[in-house]
Amino acid sequence: PVTFRPVEHRQLLLFDLERDLVAGRTHGFNQPALPRMARFIDQILIEHAAANGWGKTTRETAQRGMAIVLSLQDTPGAPVRATEIMRLRQIDVPVWRLLDVCQAAGLLDDDRIPAVRTWATEQFTDLPEQMRTELHAWFEVMMHGSTTPPRRRPRSEITIRINLTWALPALRCWAAAGHTSLRGISIDDAHAVLPPSGNPRSTMGQGLKCIFRVLKGLKLIFSDPMARIPTGSHERRRPMPIEPGLIREALNSPNPARAALAALVAFHALRAGELRNLHLTDIRDGRLHLPHRTIPLAQPVRIRIAAWLDYRNTRWPATANPHLFLNGCNAIRATAPGARWLDLNLGISTQALREDRILHEIQSTNGDVRRVCDLFGLSIAGATRYADTLEHPDFASLDRTNNRLD
Repeated sequence: PVTFRPVEHRQLLLFDLERDLVAGRTHGFNQPALPRMARFIDQILIEHAAANGWGKTTRETAQRGMAIVLSLQDTPGAPVRATEIMRLRQIDVPVWRLLDVCQAAGLLDDDRIPAVRTWATEQFTDLPEQMRTELHAWFEVMMHGSTTPPRRRPRSEITIRINLTWALPALRCWAAAGHTSLRGISIDDAHAVLPPSGNPRSTMGQGLKCIFRVLKGLKLIFSDPMARIPTGSHERRRPMPIEPGLIREALNSPNPARAALAALVAFHALRAGELRNLHLTDIRDGRLHLPHRTIPLAQPVRIRIAAWLDYRNTRWPATANPHLFLNGCNAIRATAPGARWLDLNLGISTQALREDRILHEIQSTNGDVRRVCDLFGLSIAGATRYADTLEHPDFASLDRTNNRLD
């Protein structure tokens, strides 16, 4: 076995020029400056390829890509920067495999900027400088949390995007009115930009309260103008049924992945996250074992999962991915399929199909909230949302006795 220890220094650059990798592919690249490092990473790559079921072509393509990356290093022997690997997209090299190999070798310096940070910076561009500084401080606390009082946990990227999107119209309105800092925002200014009622008022209010609450905790503002302003709560969308023909089409699809996904949602109302994170070992003895409940699988679901497993073993016989559902991207990795892949294969919104199943159950049982909670892992409040549809006139014509999936 070849061993290698990376250097601890970084070579400073006099000029940071963009490399033309297309020209390099035409005329050829140099050999890696440190052959020992190249042999070490190649050794890790071969082991990683064998463990993840890579074919010969996939492995050789990754080896050529890794040789190019090592030949372009400004500091030979240093950990490989992720941005240096991402440049190989110019010549259609699969970069995710190289990132996984460098990570496995302990030689990855992940210097990529999160997409949410780039997006937030673009949103702050047209705001005054002092306001941008305050919003950047809010963003850092939301992104990384705070260990000093008042302590806060890091929030997800989607939470950051939603709150900022809701608050941006008010921020831009204040900037257009001449405010250069959020310190000078008064209660009257907040009242002036808030919509009168409904979801627009509640969403904008939640976004602004999130920003002012964090800035008040950081002592960047003197008072929170949103603290005593009621903005109401979001209006809950009423769940609606799906056309039964669409469900039958998905269940009887010749695509085994689509049929299996549709069966799991249409019969057992699994969430999108539960579908993506299902492992092969979660299905045993005719039951689906989820973290908080065990579900006896219906016979139509067993048939479709068996058909999918036959296709999976034929299509990717050497994969080491433990997840139940695979595609061409994650079959040679250990990651779960993407959320977009679910809806593209299913042809129906996963959430809409789940709501249709729960809605049919609540209608068939005349509002048995306890049963719905046990079957689908809902809270009492979540199940009550479906039970409220019983008295709605639009649902009076629903068939509560016949099974629409027959």
